[in-house]
Amino acid sequence: MQFDLLWKLVAAHLLSDFFFQSAGWVNSRNRHHFRAWQLYFHGLITGLTVVVVCGASLWFVGILIALSHIFLDGIKSFLKQTTLVFVADQLMHLVVLTLCWSVFTRLAWDFPVIVRIYRDPQVWLYITALLFLTTPSGMLVAMLTERWRKQLSGLKAGSSSLDKAGMLIGIIERLLIFFFVLSGKFEAIGLLIAAKSLLRFNEKERPEEKTEYLLVGTLISVALAAATAILVLKISL
Repeated sequence: MQFDLLWKLVAAHLLSDFFFQSAGWVNSRNRHHFRAWQLYFHGLITGLTVVVVCGASLWFVGILIALSHIFLDGIKSFLKQTTLVFVADQLMHLVVLTLCWSVFTRLAWDFPVIVRIYRDPQVWLYITALLFLTTPSGMLVAMLTERWRKQLSGLKAGSSSLDKAGMLIGIIERLLIFFFVLSGKFEAIGLLIAAKSLLRFNEKERPEEKTEYLLVGTLISVALAAATAILVLKISL
């Protein structure tokens, strides 16, 4: 497969979307939608970037990608500019790039292989483990530490925390530990825990009860991730 062309298409997209597009253009597009000339000018720049990066022989692909950029960015301008909308928009752009790449390279999709992957129990084992280590395990950690959290709520408030930041930190931490165990990089787990400990437990004014609560939550989270990874390794052998 000619993956080099796909990487060039992605590079052209990143250049046009994040380097060749100013914040003023984005603001104008969000205000005026399809009436903003910046929307069409950005589409033109996107098409030209594809041609420059990938070669003049892909001028037709450049036109298709430019038109898709205009359409997708125009639709996005009517929506509230949230993280979810941003990620969905980028995924749609990548889908268009992948389709253009597959058509231009005459890529034949091997559907029997895709079906075999879909039916492979080991694939679903890993998917299940990854899903468990996100929100479900975060809720489990929250339930296991609930009594200490209630005890902390009765203490004098010293500092506030960002909304749901702790749960997001825990999800990222568990996923990293999961992949570290699968790849046998146990020293990386030690570095991760040490770095987190330095950041979270070095505040002199932090109440001892809160430090103990954070430590308990961290150890439970690490134990869940490590146990899940070890279980996956044992089952997949």
